[in-house]
Amino acid sequence: MTQGTDSDRLSGDGLDARPFDGDAFEGGAALLHRRAIPSLFEALETQSEGTVAVDRDARVVWINAKYARMLGIADPAEAIGREVEEIIPHSQMRQVLATGQPILLDLMLFGTQRLVVTRFPLTDDDGAVIGAVGFVLYDSLHRLKPLLAELSRLEAELAATKRRLDEGRQPRYTLQSYVGDSPVCLEVKRKARLAARTDAPILLLGETGTGKELIAQAIHGLSARSGRSFVGVNVAAIPETLLEAEFFGAVPGAYTGLDRRGREGRFKTANGGTLFLDEIGDMPLGLQAKLLRALQEQEIEPLGSDRPVKVDVRVIAATNVDLEQRIRDGRFRSDLYYRLNVLPIRLPALAEMGGGLEAIAESILQEIAARTGLPLRGLTPEAVEALGRHRWPGNVRELRNVLERACLLTDNRRLTAADLAEALPDLGDVELAETARPAPVQQLVQAESQPLPGYDAAFDEFERGLLGRALAASGGRATEAARALGISRAAFYKKLARLGMRAGG
Repeated sequence: MTQGTDSDRLSGDGLDARPFDGDAFEGGAALLHRRAIPSLFEALETQSEGTVAVDRDARVVWINAKYARMLGIADPAEAIGREVEEIIPHSQMRQVLATGQPILLDLMLFGTQRLVVTRFPLTDDDGAVIGAVGFVLYDSLHRLKPLLAELSRLEAELAATKRRLDEGRQPRYTLQSYVGDSPVCLEVKRKARLAARTDAPILLLGETGTGKELIAQAIHGLSARSGRSFVGVNVAAIPETLLEAEFFGAVPGAYTGLDRRGREGRFKTANGGTLFLDEIGDMPLGLQAKLLRALQEQEIEPLGSDRPVKVDVRVIAATNVDLEQRIRDGRFRSDLYYRLNVLPIRLPALAEMGGGLEAIAESILQEIAARTGLPLRGLTPEAVEALGRHRWPGNVRELRNVLERACLLTDNRRLTAADLAEALPDLGDVELAETARPAPVQQLVQAESQPLPGYDAAFDEFERGLLGRALAASGGRATEAARALGISRAAFYKKLARLGMRAGG
């Protein structure tokens, strides 16, 4: 059999007509490689806006006429032998020569133009860099408009997502959000301000619904970390099998189903800021040891990694259970308890608020009106009394629920004890006591002989007389008058202002 020509070996028919020959295949591939390189160069040189080649010392050895005209050079021969930066000031060809690595796509400034360029090293048979070649792919960015528009859109989406994440990690509450001026409330605020001055761990104690996360956010907002992230996590809400990765992160492949990028973990997310651990009493014992190490060493070890990672996180923990009892039961580590319990802050239950309950209820009613668009409601004295008689096991959450339900069930501008009893049946005994209170016969006779006033006017007159009597009995001192009526000083002043009255007058 006669040996075929190079063209026969490269043709499809030739390859199909004879059995596979390894030597022939390698020879054909080498020939294809030799012929492809000049073809590719010619195609790039023809389609591009300019081409330049330099030697290993970055001196120009060739430049096409198109590129020379763009650079203001009449004769391409004038550029030969000159250093490339002399004719192309922002050229990166010398970097390609130094690194031996191509710069596949780049923007190069030339005057007021931005040129889209690509650069490749040229090597000898031993792989040594002997020069470089560069192509100006486009002399105007308008050809890249679809690509640039998509890039701009993706960058805008990324920036918006980052803003939303950052906003979501900023505290929503301040210390002013914690309503109440009773002694127990003022003590909570005093300790919160003290806690904000340091980075020591804080332990918030109190029943559910007493505002522990609100106080945690307030402490963060008053601290030097206020500009960084506030990250809250409910320990009881995360499955035990995921807790370690959720807190400390995980490296890629640490367990089946994990994202190939791994998991950052809440400690890393809160780095530089505050980590709020709610319901800390429900944390498994094994994880408590890792949390203790993180607090003591300020470092974490992601799941699946043997390299500790330094973090700077201030921890605020909260619980509604008796941690000391859990220590006795063997369910909570005593060393972790003492590490967390540097500055404990106990939040009072709603039933302990005393006269401050009315101010909290009024604040909630304002919030309900703003959020729902319903009219702003007030409370009758009997309604305030009814609120004070209830135990409020759900604390502020329960109070908010009852008040919002009452606002939906009645059109009264001031919620009565009966309105509250309809929203919360446990208050029914107060409603009965209010409605069963008999009026003196003389008052009934006088009432029948006079025109019936409107409800609001009659109530304002009653309240004006009541406040006036309280001020008279206290010598015009509003604080004492408010205390005698069982309402807060702020509520007392609001009522005075609404009725056009003044303390001492």
